[in-house]
Amino acid sequence: METKVGSVIWISGPVVKARVEKELGMMEMVLVGEDKISGEVIELEEDVATIQVYEQTTGLKPGAEVYGTGRPLSVELGPGLISTIYDGVQRPLEKIFKQTGDFIERGVQVSPLSREIKWDFTPTVKVGDELKGGAILGTVPEGFVLIHKILLHPNISGKVKQIAEKGEYTLEDVICKIDTGNGVEEIKM
Repeated sequence: METKVGSVIWISGPVVKARVEKELGMMEMVLVGEDKISGEVIELEEDVATIQVYEQTTGLKPGAEVYGTGRPLSVELGPGLISTIYDGVQRPLEKIFKQTGDFIERGVQVSPLSREIKWDFTPTVKVGDELKGGAILGTVPEGFVLIHKILLHPNISGKVKQIAEKGEYTLEDVICKIDTGNGVEEIKM
């Protein structure tokens, strides 16, 4: 969820400075201007954030709004990663081409991994197993060579309450439920 955090006060090529009105973190991914071009906070000094923008800033003007995402610039890992070609901020070029043609329009945001493709999941744990963060929940092949290991988030530990059977699942399907002692966490692929 993005929240307006400030506005642009200075632009020089791919570097933008913004006066911030709300909390913003170092290395946080931000969206700048009307087109919501992606960037990353590289310096914070009092109420001014310096932002490295990863798209062209032509036409961007002081006063343009800056939105914080609350998360660091990062990439998504999972099945489908190897069979796709990306730009430098993990936008899938084939999907963008279908949307915009030969030239990538500013601010285009496309999910890096398909939410529709079903992947062949094989569990490696069973109900009742006690797991710590980083445990392997199962495997998913991609192509003939790569086997993805589906891992439990590092901050989640507990007992396996439910695990999906061997079968085909999308990245959004719940494949495991972990009883953490403070509630049940649903784990997606």
